[in-house]
Amino acid sequence: MLSKLLIPLLLSALLLSPAAHAGRDDDARALLAKAVTHYKDKKDLALAAFSRQGEFIKGELYVYALDSKGVVLASGGSSSTLIDRNVIDFKDADGKAFFREMLETAQAKGAGSVEYRWLNRKDGKIERKVAFFEKVGDRVLAVGYYLPHGSPAQASALADKAAAAVKEDPSKAFAAFNDLNGRFVEDDLYVFAIGLDDGRFRAHGGLPRLVGTGALTLKDADGKEFIRDMLARVKDKEQGEIEYAWRNTVTGKVFKKHTYLRRVGNVVVGVGYYQ
Repeated sequence: MLSKLLIPLLLSALLLSPAAHAGRDDDARALLAKAVTHYKDKKDLALAAFSRQGEFIKGELYVYALDSKGVVLASGGSSSTLIDRNVIDFKDADGKAFFREMLETAQAKGAGSVEYRWLNRKDGKIERKVAFFEKVGDRVLAVGYYLPHGSPAQASALADKAAAAVKEDPSKAFAAFNDLNGRFVEDDLYVFAIGLDDGRFRAHGGLPRLVGTGALTLKDADGKEFIRDMLARVKDKEQGEIEYAWRNTVTGKVFKKHTYLRRVGNVVVGVGYYQ
C-alpha cells in the first residue's frame, strides 16, 4: 500500500543545477509572453498554432489554453488529450485540483504560477511541474516545465538543516517538514522523520498523510525491509547513509536512492536523492 502511495514521488536520476532551473524558468516565461502577444493579435485563431508543431513548442515547453469555465482549448503537449474537456475538477497525482487553482488565481490576479505533478512523456514518470499562466480576455494561457532534481550536496545540507530544526523544537520541525510548500522541500527533495522507539513516521514532506503510520514493513524493490536497516545505522551514532532500490510502478524501472540520515535523540530524519 505504501509503495502505491509513493508513486508520485518516484523521479528520474537526471540532476540539474540551480542555473538550469533558472534557465527553464526564463524560457517558460518567455514562451508564455510570446503566446500572449500572439493571442492578443490573432484572438482564437491563435489556438491552432498552440496545438501544432512550430514556434510555440520549444523542447519540453509548450503552450496550453483554457476558457474561463475550465475547458481546454489548445495544447502543444501531453495535455492535448484533454482538448474540449472541462478540467476544472481534474486532479493531479497528489489529488490537487490545479486547473481550478490556476483559473481562480487568473481571475483574481490576472496571472500567476501553480505547481503540480504531471506525466513526463519523455521518461514515462510522474514529476513535479510548475506552470506560469496569464489571463487574456476570457482565456488563460499557460506554459509549464518539469522541476529539476535535487543533488547530493543539496540533500546532505537539507538533512543538516532538518536535524538542527528538530533539536530546536521537534513539534515545529515536524510541522514544517510536512508543509509541501515550506522551506524543507527543495526541488524533489523532502524530509522524513521516523521514531526510533516505534518505527512510525513523525513527518513526511512528500506525503504528509503517512504521518503516524508504521514504516518498518516498507520494502524496497528487492524486497528488503530497508527501514529497519536505516534505523540500525544511526542507533548508536548521529549520522549515517543508506542506499536502496525503489521501483517506479508506473514504468517498472528501478532506481537507486541514496539517503542521508541524522539522529536527533529518539528521532531519525532523512533526506534522499535519486541517483
